[in-house]
Amino acid sequence: MNTDADLRIERVETRLLDIPLFRPHGFATYTATAQPILLVSVHLSGGVTGYGEGVVPGGPWWGGESAETMQVIVERYLAPVMVGRQVNELAGIMQDFEAVVANMRFAKAACDVAMHDAWARTLDVPVRDLLGGRVRDEIDLTWALGVLPLEEAVAEITERMETMGTRSFKLKMGAGDPDRDTRRIASLAARLRNSGEEVGLRIDVNARWDRLTALRYLPRLADAGVELFEQPTPAHELDTLRELTTRIGVPVMADESVCSPADALAVVQAKAADVVAIKTTKLGGLLESKKAAAIAGAAGLACHGATSLEGPFGTAASLHFACATPEITFGSELFGPLLLKESYTTEQLDYSDGVVRLPEGPGLGLEPDWDKIEHFTRQ
Repeated sequence: MNTDADLRIERVETRLLDIPLFRPHGFATYTATAQPILLVSVHLSGGVTGYGEGVVPGGPWWGGESAETMQVIVERYLAPVMVGRQVNELAGIMQDFEAVVANMRFAKAACDVAMHDAWARTLDVPVRDLLGGRVRDEIDLTWALGVLPLEEAVAEITERMETMGTRSFKLKMGAGDPDRDTRRIASLAARLRNSGEEVGLRIDVNARWDRLTALRYLPRLADAGVELFEQPTPAHELDTLRELTTRIGVPVMADESVCSPADALAVVQAKAADVVAIKTTKLGGLLESKKAAAIAGAAGLACHGATSLEGPFGTAASLHFACATPEITFGSELFGPLLLKESYTTEQLDYSDGVVRLPEGPGLGLEPDWDKIEHFTRQ
């Protein structure tokens, strides 16, 4: 049996990893060829270690943080709040973070996940049990292609359908000319429709279109058969998002607009979206994500298990969250490890039949591969 002394946080360690991607991944304003990841290790006095990841989708353009800024914040400001306290004080520790660091939710999320992992390992239970228990063991998976030319997109969709059974795909927009981008997506939708394959397409503009651009091009995308529009307009323009939600006739998902439970409440009050993207990273961890999902679910909004392109530990954490949260009714995009050329855990997540499955074992259910971690550690 673990004693209180075994649960004491003895030290917190960080290291920066640079993991090459298997292909460039284009966002609205940036194309990534590698994913910088801050690996956070929380060591307990009883010998147990938990792991979390600080990851942003495509660099500081998205939320203002980077793996490098997270390392400074964790080492100088968050770790001193954690060290010497018991890991089962997790909620209190997260609350005390707010007294020393404003915002910096991605950095806080890395610590939240590492503490959840360590605590669950001491109890010999999965992290899902700390989040409310079993709702499901797997969740539907959408594969994001980024910004790709038509033929490359068709080839990648075909490959993912054959190897993983994936039937839902997301494409990025917002980086180029809206008319050309719209024609590209419409051509892809027509190609897939003519092939007879039952495939769902959605688009993500990463908040880069203004109101008039969205009103001009979203109806054309709706006519082409696109089934979901993710954050077409800027995060703070909830009135515009509500207008699109009510006028276009295709579900709208809020992502950049929801970075806290308070943001989720604002979207609900404004009736600005049909779906809320729950990134455990942007919300500051698993505890805050549960709050945001509960708010959205109480208002009848669907929730989507979104990704910041985390590595295996961060993705597993979001998977445990999705499998313990009834409000996650709109599938997931938890494909981050598949975008990496190599993993750095001894086990891999199970992707098949269009879903990703919860790993077995205590904590997050994954163990570090230290040879790979050393190889990818930034010098």
